[in-house]
Amino acid sequence: MTAERPLTREPIPLDLLNTVWVADGVGHDLLADESGTRTWLAEHQLDAPADPRARRALRETREALRTLLLDRESRAAWVAVNAVLARGARRPVLEAGLVAHVEIDASAAWLVPWQCAAGLVDLLEAKGDRIRGCANPDCVLWFLDTSRPGSRRWCSMTTCGNRDKALRHGRVHR
Repeated sequence: MTAERPLTREPIPLDLLNTVWVADGVGHDLLADESGTRTWLAEHQLDAPADPRARRALRETREALRTLLLDRESRAAWVAVNAVLARGARRPVLEAGLVAHVEIDASAAWLVPWQCAAGLVDLLEAKGDRIRGCANPDCVLWFLDTSRPGSRRWCSMTTCGNRDKALRHGRVHR
């Protein structure tokens, strides 16, 4: 049984990163098996495979995105994300009445990973300075800081934020 996954309302690229988390000192990976992968896909209303090949593509993409966010100047990280992006493309399609929609050309196993990588590129362009990893060094979660001042540091004040406050309070009163 996997612990309840925290921080589930982030944009899909960050939520992919958050399929790995630590609870009570134990690491969890929602994409480790088909059931967890199907759960994650269903949370995002995605009709995609959860077979070993698709899970491997999701995990590979997750690590490429995490590596990029940890070091945005890393050439190796850019290469890894670009390798995911090279597996698909957006294509505008016109229909009757000149109504356009966008189709994504990618294999079934790489469709969702490609969407996550492309979504992260879009997020970086629009709000790159607001994408953050939790300030708790024991936490591996990522979030988009939507606070007005842009000063959010914790994935959650009730967990990581309070833990830090308690540690600082203990140090001051010793």
